[in-house]
Amino acid sequence: MRHDFRMSEMDLGGGAAPTLRGHFLYNEPMSKHVSWRAGGEAQRVYIPADLDDLAWLVRSVPAHEAIHMVGLGSNLLVRDGGVTGVVILLHGVLKKLAIESRTQGLPAAPTGRDTALIYAQAGVASPKLARFAANNNLVGGEFWAGIPGTVGGAIAMNAGCYGGETWDKLVQVLTLDRKGQLNERLPGDYVIGYRHVALKQAHEEWFVGGWFRLEHGDGAASRDTIKTLLKTRIAAQPLNLPNAGSVFRNPPGDHAARLIESCGLKGFRIGDAQVSEKHANFIVNLGHAYAADIERLIEHVEDSVEARTNVRLIREVRIIGERQ
Repeated sequence: MRHDFRMSEMDLGGGAAPTLRGHFLYNEPMSKHVSWRAGGEAQRVYIPADLDDLAWLVRSVPAHEAIHMVGLGSNLLVRDGGVTGVVILLHGVLKKLAIESRTQGLPAAPTGRDTALIYAQAGVASPKLARFAANNNLVGGEFWAGIPGTVGGAIAMNAGCYGGETWDKLVQVLTLDRKGQLNERLPGDYVIGYRHVALKQAHEEWFVGGWFRLEHGDGAASRDTIKTLLKTRIAAQPLNLPNAGSVFRNPPGDHAARLIESCGLKGFRIGDAQVSEKHANFIVNLGHAYAADIERLIEHVEDSVEARTNVRLIREVRIIGERQ
């Protein structure tokens, strides 16, 4: 159910109460908002009107309440007992995507390279960023076409595939903190690794946008590369069934899928959660899987692989909420 909602002074801790321009959904099934199509309800879901509205909302949430930013929900499992606090949906809201004309305050381009900057907000789908770059004759971002999430998620986990990683192209990010303040940060502010990004000085904030530097090149060739990558993805991944992409990071010098398959786990299932028969690093929902089935299967794969290979797989997916 949708409601217009006015924050009270009590909610804000006193002072003038703003009128939020987005809307709340109460006791909202998160199975509608995650790509696994499983999981419990969110106590409150907020869909902001724009970035300013999002900043007001974040500033208004009491410090003891959790805030969960969600894009396409393609890397997320919400437990069957649901999630408290506020879930904020960004996809289709923070959707600005443009060639950046501003240069002041942004890192200078490397000498001798013909480049341009793209600014993308966190709610933009990564494949859309890939196509936008190619259509503007900018190359090097084709790999984003294979990432089934948003720019915000790609920045937060340094998402990558087919030889490319998101932070290789980032020159600056825009974040929002619990005070509702926007901050422009540089890569040097972060520890950046394989599927991992963390502020060097811990501070609760979320990525709401980023500036990407790409080189000018052959847009037609870039679009052809995107088509090839998508064909490869369709052929290799179980896209016909609800899934969350790769469940585990690849260990150094190896592939999680190879290790899982070597343990005879392809096709193994708990309830309607199954290790994909097409790609062993995917867990699919055969139709009526509970979040608990998926989580138990993740744990079974971790334990089985460690017992047989002495390698403890590290999860890419995020799990939130309460067990039922």
